[in-house]
Formats: sequence, C-alpha cells, structure tokens
Amino acid sequence: MKKLLISGLNICLAFLLLATTGCFNNKDAIQQAQASQAAQAEYEHAMQMMAAEPVHKEPQDPFMIRTTEGANALDLETPLRCNVNWETQQMILTLPYIRSAFKLERNGQNDPLPRFEVTGFSFDMMPAEQALVRLTKEAGIRVSSADGPYTSISAQDLKGEFSEVIKMIAESADIYYTYNAKDKILTLSRRVNMTLYTPHSRPIILGLMDVIRGAGITNITTNWSDFSITFDADVETQKKMTDLIKIFENSPTLIAYDVSVFRLYPYDTMRDIEWKEMLNAFDFGAITTAQTGVIGRVLTTTNDISIDKLRQFLGNQARIETVSEGKFVVPNLWLARFDIGKCSQPGADPYGMSLLAKASVEKNNEIFTDVTVEVTDGQVTKFNIRNKLGENFLIIGMPNELFGVNSPKSETIIFMVPRLIRTLKTNEAIKNKIK
Repeated sequence: MKKLLISGLNICLAFLLLATTGCFNNKDAIQQAQASQAAQAEYEHAMQMMAAEPVHKEPQDPFMIRTTEGANALDLETPLRCNVNWETQQMILTLPYIRSAFKLERNGQNDPLPRFEVTGFSFDMMPAEQALVRLTKEAGIRVSSADGPYTSISAQDLKGEFSEVIKMIAESADIYYTYNAKDKILTLSRRVNMTLYTPHSRPIILGLMDVIRGAGITNITTNWSDFSITFDADVETQKKMTDLIKIFENSPTLIAYDVSVFRLYPYDTMRDIEWKEMLNAFDFGAITTAQTGVIGRVLTTTNDISIDKLRQFLGNQARIETVSEGKFVVPNLWLARFDIGKCSQPGADPYGMSLLAKASVEKNNEIFTDVTVEVTDGQVTKFNIRNKLGENFLIIGMPNELFGVNSPKSETIIFMVPRLIRTLKTNEAIKNKIK
C-alpha cells in the first residue's frame, strides 16, 4: 500500500518537472494533462486505500487444528432420519407403546440440604440469589450463581422445611439449585442437564427429538441403546417436556413428513422454470390449491404427482441437484424442527436451512400445517397449509440467492408428503413385541 502511494507521488512530481521544462506544443500539453489526471486519480485511490486499511488485524492461524469434517459428519440418526422409501409409503401407521417408559430425570449430584425449620422469612423485591444468601447465612452455606443476576422477587413470612423454602424461592425465579454437602455450596443456574427416557419406539423418539429442537435446543445427545435423550433445559423447556409426556396419556396422533429438497438450474439461464407447464403435463385436479407466501408459493397436489413424475417433468427444463432427503415427526399441535443439513447429500451445501412445522389433525383426516423455512440468518418464508391425507405439498419459487447460491433464475424447491402415526397406549403384556 505504501509503495503504491510513493509511486503516485513520484508520478505527480515527474509531471510537475516535465511541465517546467518547456514542452509547449499543444499535443504534448494535452498528453501531459491527461497523464497528470491519471496520476492524480492513482494518488487519490492510494490515499483512500490507506484510509480504509484497518489499524490492526487479528492474525489468523492457518495451522489451527480442528476436528476433521469426516468425524463431524458422523450422525447416528442418519439410518433412520435420512432413509425415505418413496415407492411404498404407508399413510396411516398404528404404533403401540408403553406409557410407563416415559421418564424425565435431572442429571448430576444434588446432595440433601440440612434439615431445620424456617419461620418468618421475608424480603421485598430482592434478586433471588441475594434472598438465598440471607436465608442460608446462618447455616454456613455459601451461594454461587453461575449465570446471575436473577429475577427480583418478594415474599412475606415464609415458613417450613429449609429445603422447601429454598425450592419455593428458586421456582419463583425460574432457576435451579444444586447443593454440595461436602463444601457446603449452593450453586444456582438457569439451566440444568436432563435426560428424557422414551418408549423403545423409533418414530416416537424421532418426534421427541424434533420437538426438543423445535424448542431451540440443539445440543442434544441420543442414546440408542436405552432410547434416551440428554439435553440442557431451562424451567420453561422442562415444563414443555412434562406436558408432552402427559399428552401421551391420551394416545396422541403424530404427523410424519417425508421431505425432499432440491435445487433447479434452468438450461436457459435467461428464463425461470415454467411452472405453469404443470397444468399441461398433469391431469386437471392433480394440483388442488396454489398459495402465495412471503417468498415462493406452495402447491397442494394429489398423489398423481409423485416425486419421480415431478423430477421427470422438471428434468426437461433444468438440471436437478438433490440437497437433502429425510423425515421428521410432529406430535399433534406441537412444533418440531428438521435441520436439512442432517440428511444433506455429499457436496451439497444446505446453507443452514431448517424446516419448522406445527401440525394438527382435524376431522376426516384433514391436516393443518404451519411450515416455516429458515436459514442461519432468519426466516425465509412461511405457509399455512391445509391438505387431506394422501395429498402432498410442494414449495416452489425460492431463489437460490436466499441460500448463498449465485446462479441466475435457479431456485430451491421442497417436496413434502405428510403421513399419520396413530399411537396406542398399551401395557407390559406385549412389551417385548414393541420395536
């Protein structure tokens, strides 16, 4: 950068000297003026570049050691999540399960608190950790807050067992506590590690995993030997999981979605995909509805438009690149999340795309689905879709620019097939027959 500036200054000086040596014919004067303007422009550009140059840049270590991509790509969900049989799809599946298999437990050691009575403990609009410091002072217990400060609360004349009073204060502030009896330390936190034990049913555990991700929790670990899911949860998430377990008391319906995501690159880069040609390629009535979203459109179709027929139709206009194929499960009236990258094809960039769905089943097997397409930067589009069992829906018209692909007229489409899973609560008599 400094060399460029010096070069610009030298050019200016050179032309200044040239102007004083007596080159007076018009042609030379014009050439000198043009050269002087060019030198001035180069000088100004050099100054701008130097002004834009940051004062300090953090060095990037090219030798930083990271986990290999091959290791990160290993996902134990893949055999179940990313295996879609488009040829044979069972629209309604009855699934028995053992209700008693559900259990939500908190992990980690939590020693019993000292046993004594509390009488007349009061405080006014005090952060929860300060209230607990006051309460535990006489017992010689130290309070440690991992992620405070916490909500300010008030209480009047609290009475009862010491542990019960601490529990009341913690629950009022939506926090958890852990007691270490050896060191006499009470540790407070907004989140704790929990494990949800589920029935030994693959569709059920997939649905519960998708619900947990729908709640915004992504750091989950699944143990496929005992069908358990471990995750960090706050009080609100714990309540949601408890409510979800209660719902299974009434044998709920699950809605499963088979999903295919692919990108289209038109052979004619000056023209969009001619979706209206579907009206000629398929019988009238094969497309039952067409709805416009924030971006893109969603078509509800009959099974006359299968994924194979759709690919055949599109193959006449564009090159088709499969991004991802997989499935996710939504318990009735709950929100679930499917991360497209979990089932992405080798070499395909899913660009942080996710599908969020909240679904309900009404009379005559009509399914109402709220579908949201998201990327890392936020929401792309959203649709409210109503379809009958046996109908599919197709999201079209999302420019690939939304997903970091710079290709004119290309777009991303999503083909989804909803299916129903009827759960049936049963007892221990047939426990060994449930897989």
